[in-house]
Amino acid sequence: MAAKAARRPSALKPVLVLNGPNLNMLGKRQPEIYGRETLADVESLCRAEAKRLGLAVEFAQSNHEGVLVDRIQAAREDNSGIVINAGAYTHTSVALLDALNAAELPAIEVHLSNIYKRESFRHHSYISPAAVGVIAGLGTQGYLLALQALARLLAR
Repeated sequence: MAAKAARRPSALKPVLVLNGPNLNMLGKRQPEIYGRETLADVESLCRAEAKRLGLAVEFAQSNHEGVLVDRIQAAREDNSGIVINAGAYTHTSVALLDALNAAELPAIEVHLSNIYKRESFRHHSYISPAAVGVIAGLGTQGYLLALQALARLLAR
């Protein structure tokens, strides 16, 4: 994990905000758990916050694990850091963990809901060991906090 802090891009590249399965259904799927904001709303909020922080951001979402792995691998060259809400793959995917470790970028794991107040299978994250931090239970504000934290890390 020390490699994450040591590998710093010479010119600040965009931060990747990566969303996993079912996040395309935000605002429609279980709004009592995930809220009424859509993924487009999240993107808009993040773009405004990134601009305020002097960062550029790129957004991606996929319901397919391999597509997420490919995008994380590309981030090694294309991005300066990763904000990731891997959705259900958080709790199942060693492949995402391996991709995040291989990317050697600072990554912050985000969950809209408090995963520790939910079903026990959600209490374990396979991707947390590759993350510099985890934000859970703060809704869409978690994405903004993740961007703020990455801005501080990248400024070092």
